[in-house]
Amino acid sequence: MNLKHKDIQAAKPPEMGSFFRSEEMALAQLFIQPEAAYYSISELGETGIVQFRDLNETVNAFQRKFVNEVRRCDEMERRLRYIEGEVKKDGVTIPDCSELPKAPNPREIIDLEAHLEKTEGDIKELSESAVNLKSNYLELTELRHVLDKTRAFFSEQDEVNGSTMENKALIPDDIQNTSTVGGRLGFVAGVINRERVPAFERMLWRISRGNVFLRQAEIEKPLEDPATGNQIHKTVFAAFFQGEQLKSRIKKVCAGFHASLYACPNTKAERVEMETGLRTRLEDLNLVLNQTQDHRQRVLTSVAKELQNWSVMVRKMKAIYHTLNLFNMDVTKKCLIGECWLPIKDRDIVQQALSDGSSASGSSIPSFLNIINTVEDPPTFNRTNKFTKGFQNLIDSYGVASYREVNPALYTLISFPFLFAVMFGDAGHGVIMLSFGAYMVLCEKKLQAKKIDSEIWNIFFSGRYIILLMGFFSIYTGMIYNDVFSKSFNIFQSSWHISFNESTVLHSEDLELIPETSYRGSPYAMGVDPVWQISTNKIIFLNSYKMKLSIIFGVIHMIFGVCLSVVNHVHFGRYSNIFFEFLPQLIFLVFLFLWMVIMMFIKWIMYGQGGDVKKGSYCAPSVLIMFINMMLFKHAPPPELCDEYMFDQQSDLQTGLVLVSLLCIPVMLLGKPIYLLCTKKSHKPHVNGRNGDVNQGMELQPEVVEEQKSVPHAAHNEHDDGMGEIMIHQAIHTIEYVLSTVSHTASYLRLWALSLAHAQLSEVLWNMVLQMGLKSEGYVGVVMIYFLFIFWASCTIAILVMMEGLSAFLHTLRLHWVEFMSKFYAGLGYPFQPFSFKAILETEEASES
Repeated sequence: MNLKHKDIQAAKPPEMGSFFRSEEMALAQLFIQPEAAYYSISELGETGIVQFRDLNETVNAFQRKFVNEVRRCDEMERRLRYIEGEVKKDGVTIPDCSELPKAPNPREIIDLEAHLEKTEGDIKELSESAVNLKSNYLELTELRHVLDKTRAFFSEQDEVNGSTMENKALIPDDIQNTSTVGGRLGFVAGVINRERVPAFERMLWRISRGNVFLRQAEIEKPLEDPATGNQIHKTVFAAFFQGEQLKSRIKKVCAGFHASLYACPNTKAERVEMETGLRTRLEDLNLVLNQTQDHRQRVLTSVAKELQNWSVMVRKMKAIYHTLNLFNMDVTKKCLIGECWLPIKDRDIVQQALSDGSSASGSSIPSFLNIINTVEDPPTFNRTNKFTKGFQNLIDSYGVASYREVNPALYTLISFPFLFAVMFGDAGHGVIMLSFGAYMVLCEKKLQAKKIDSEIWNIFFSGRYIILLMGFFSIYTGMIYNDVFSKSFNIFQSSWHISFNESTVLHSEDLELIPETSYRGSPYAMGVDPVWQISTNKIIFLNSYKMKLSIIFGVIHMIFGVCLSVVNHVHFGRYSNIFFEFLPQLIFLVFLFLWMVIMMFIKWIMYGQGGDVKKGSYCAPSVLIMFINMMLFKHAPPPELCDEYMFDQQSDLQTGLVLVSLLCIPVMLLGKPIYLLCTKKSHKPHVNGRNGDVNQGMELQPEVVEEQKSVPHAAHNEHDDGMGEIMIHQAIHTIEYVLSTVSHTASYLRLWALSLAHAQLSEVLWNMVLQMGLKSEGYVGVVMIYFLFIFWASCTIAILVMMEGLSAFLHTLRLHWVEFMSKFYAGLGYPFQPFSFKAILETEEASES
């Protein structure tokens, strides 16, 4: 049974986990027979799963083995560009090929090259014939206009020494007298570009000192330039003079101004006879032009059908020869040797592609690959689909993950749209964003087929699934905030009721709802109670609510980021980092900032209305003040009849938490350097065989040996540095973590700030714009609500959805890049860029557009 590589790939069961961390890569050597090299590289280009290395970096590009083949491809590309230009010039539509053709085999290359050469020659011949015919047609047309426009300039002369009354009207008296004495007036007639007429007239006046009489008339219909096809405007002129010397000067001026001169008969009979013959020639020439154009159109239409296929085949062929130039020739010149990075999972697919290439070429000697060991950093390859690609691009914009490092994009799928929605919490605006994202997702095939060139549109379209999720989560947070276009819905019946009599309600502008009498006892079923929408202290309540939520989400997000670092430590075998970096960082973050979050929940649970006076809302302490006092070991005097702390032994517990957190700082600062120093002293140093460095004794530890096996060279450079550099690096890392923990926690307050700003801006837009139309009455109110709604809707989409959405998007991006990913993500890798025909064609199409 002989299966193609595509069949093998389809038959393999999908393997999970590649999105959690990058694929495991291997460096392979390819041994390919020269006669099978072209076919094998073609098969590998179709699969797109290997990244070739250049083994001829020191060789000039013009001295490589397949440079002549690359030049042939360049020449074919030039011919294709010429043919495409001629096709587009005539407005012929180039249809897209339904299925991309494979790279042509060497025999087909010769036929394709000959066909392109013949096609180019035929089109050039047709173009030259058309230009010659159009040039003749233009000359005849200009002559017809000269005869037509100069009819008013001339009249028949019945007598040799006299003039008719018409000539007397056209020629001034002084010129007429001169012509009578010295003979007849000479003239030169022709056509000149309209924009050159003023300068032409001035030059004639200067060379003749005013002795040339110039008559001119514009040609109303523009003429076509035979070479370029552009429209040109021209003017017919007739210059009257006397004397051969002046005639010579006038002709030189006409030649300098590129004016076309035409012989115009003197007598009327000759002009009529010329016009008759000219009309016949124009009709015949116009018929020939139409037939030539029809033939050219048929040729270009047939060429346009194959133009896309030809272009794809030439590009694939050129890419193959460029790749073959990266190979080395064996000393026996009987084998091509190349090196490439490939995912270990796809090794069978690569082997099958090589086998297919050998079979297609008819080679009796098979090609094979050999996995080799290397200390170089492999490229990072994360398998993505159309859903995860957008999120992976967000992570790669910050920095490509180091080889086999934990991929943050997996968690960004949920955390990114959720944190965005916390800042963009409005169900109405979320519906607009969700609708736009759903439109791009549902119609993605039609939109891709249109190939829109707008850069802004392409950015939106590439992130269509991100926009879809951001809209979905915005609807959810909008329901939690109970905020729909700055209004609330009372779906589940408010938990507050008015306990005052009717007269009090009617005669009071503001009423204070007392929890003991106005609260029903159970909270609103979902989200914020709608009664807060009409409350005068709404901002005070939402400020406290959203501020605490932002701190809670921020601390959880950072703790999760720190916990992800232990996954990297375990995978790379850096077990010492677990004890000297991960645990102290986690304890420092949990004992200080997670404790602050716990105090928020304790406060919400313990303090309410009724019951013990000391546990009432009046006695609820400020969590922020309590946290500051905890860090400064201070005590704040409580209000009368209230306790300073929320429970007994809280002071001792908080003191212990702070002391343990402070002890974590020297552990982070000195733990790892001391461990490395002790490790070096416990083993005899040895000289590294490559650079003679004697500071490598620590590498004899089992965990370090294991780390070297699994971690790329750049990931354990810390062992290559001296102890002084290790101390400096650890000090910088410790100071950065301790200080950034405080700043990053405060940075999550942007969730509260942008959410509050978005809600208030939406409310201002409603009250200042749309409410004016809703309060108007009569016919004026109908007109006002119509125009005000258009204005309100436009501002909502332009300001609240697009501008505020972009602002929230950028802030969410910063929270992930800085606050979250800095806890575990190095991002020091480089991307896996496989040799893929699909990627090459997409890149070239993008550059052309």
